[in-house]
Amino acid sequence: MSDLGGTSVIFDLDGTLVDSEPLYFEAGRRLLAEHGVTGFTWADHEKYVGISTLETVTLWKDAYGLRAGVGDLLAAKNRHYLDLAAGGIRVYPEMRAFVELLAADGVLMAVASGSSREAITAILTGTGLDAHLRTVVSADEVAQGKPAPDVFLEAARRLGADPSACVVLEDAAPGVAAAHAAGMRCIAVPYVAAEADGPQFATAELLLRGGQDEFSARSAYAWLRGAV
Repeated sequence: MSDLGGTSVIFDLDGTLVDSEPLYFEAGRRLLAEHGVTGFTWADHEKYVGISTLETVTLWKDAYGLRAGVGDLLAAKNRHYLDLAAGGIRVYPEMRAFVELLAADGVLMAVASGSSREAITAILTGTGLDAHLRTVVSADEVAQGKPAPDVFLEAARRLGADPSACVVLEDAAPGVAAAHAAGMRCIAVPYVAAEADGPQFATAELLLRGGQDEFSARSAYAWLRGAV
């Protein structure tokens, strides 16, 4: 029996396990430039952190008056992202250590992400995280993306876990909202520092305002043991 009892842990991927947001920014910038939209900035990108790629390109289609269909925009953005990710992507060291610590304790884990299934698989395989994170749910596989609870509830279903026994790790406000809507506890590790004091982050059972700089695998594990 794990020291964490029947607790299961569900990870967001982008900005939580891996530092992929710079790649998504560049993929989006390239996509928009192909459609004549220039000047897309990092500040613009931050507005879409935490929502699915599908929802992002859907919003862009309206906001920028893009003529291409949503399906074509989604495919193009994923293609750019995968091209960039092929050059390597950084796993946050303490997050890798946390995954390995949980795996050694026999804790059930999953990834629930707004990225495409292809992108999630490529990142997990390329970083070696797939050795421990084999249960994966993409927003493409459920009716609604975050802040709806669908991806987290589906992850719990695939793990055979009760949602109330699941703890989610998230970097964005929509993900924190989705975790609570699913009836799960949440460890919040904000990617955008300016949002750390926002109302949705304030509801997290454990909030690390300093983001990844404050996250510690051992401390998170100790918190989980105390929360069982």
